[in-house]
Amino acid sequence: MTDRSNLLEKKYRAEADGLASAPAGYSGRVTWECPSNIALIKYWGKKAIQKPINPSLSFTLQKSVTSLSVDFLVHKADHELTLEFLLEDRPHPLFAERLMKYLQHVSQFMPFLKSMHLKMQSRSSFPHSAGIASSASSFGAIALALCSMEQKLFGNLRSENDFFRKASFLARLGSGSACRSVYGGCALWGITPEFEGSTDEAAIPVTDAINPLYANYRDSILVVSSGLKSVSSTTGHKLMEEHPFAAARVIQANHNMARIKQSLIVGDQHAFINLIEHEALTLHGLMLSSDPGFILIQPDTLEIIRKVRYYRKETGTPVGFTLDAGANVHLLYPANNEKDIHGFIEENLKRHCENGLVIHDQVGSGPVKIL
Repeated sequence: MTDRSNLLEKKYRAEADGLASAPAGYSGRVTWECPSNIALIKYWGKKAIQKPINPSLSFTLQKSVTSLSVDFLVHKADHELTLEFLLEDRPHPLFAERLMKYLQHVSQFMPFLKSMHLKMQSRSSFPHSAGIASSASSFGAIALALCSMEQKLFGNLRSENDFFRKASFLARLGSGSACRSVYGGCALWGITPEFEGSTDEAAIPVTDAINPLYANYRDSILVVSSGLKSVSSTTGHKLMEEHPFAAARVIQANHNMARIKQSLIVGDQHAFINLIEHEALTLHGLMLSSDPGFILIQPDTLEIIRKVRYYRKETGTPVGFTLDAGANVHLLYPANNEKDIHGFIEENLKRHCENGLVIHDQVGSGPVKIL
């Protein structure tokens, strides 16, 4: 396989000199709406700077989105980057601090940021800590906004492919899974022989030969707990560095990538469900067997899993579960089974959710430029 390491980083570094001098006094606004995503093949563990130890694949959601507006003003060259950040119309100092570090880091690829004042206003269509990757939609929206600013100031990134490629690269530097959210439908991140053009530096859209069955797949998110996780994903990723099963996991993930590709092409829902459930349980198995080990699933998580498997066995309904790094459960199923599964959730699963919270979503078409 051709060596594709750091090709995008080298490209954007080489182009940075042409992005250093923006016209002082220039101001504008850009607004993007970026969805979250749910990983089917999980990535767990990092190498280098925000690069995965194994490839991952996800469905991008439709309704669970972050909307971000950025007002920008170009100061003189000797002016430092300044930032105002509002989340749901309120200051959020912790995220503002994280965001400032991110902007300073990506300014090596967009040096015009160093002399700007930015006012960012963010809001989400879903509750934070609701089992939906808010960092994916947030940093996806931020990266898209930065690329729109570059486009306005310098007239480049006119090609759709170039625009979203750079947005995915920048989003990854803020949150790994965010790089997949800049593409609709199905997206892949990480080098794998199964998909041409795959790279650790950005995601790629997966569109060729995907069975139309999956285009409108539903995702009902059962919120077992909205509280903060006892162990952060950052800590969990780091524990993979010395994990006794890390090497075997990389082999397994690549094997599962080949298998899920086949099930997506032919529309084999039985194989698809088996794979996503296996991947979800493997993810939590890796957490359990870390040193120190930790548990993020809760009794209600296990009860939901038990009931879903029993329901599928008894009715033959093609519904499967997956989990991110938390207690909440995503149910994936085809659109034509929506009515029956909503009834099943109401009668049997909602009681296991915090305050009965269930968020019904579906596979979506990707980010939307508002302004």
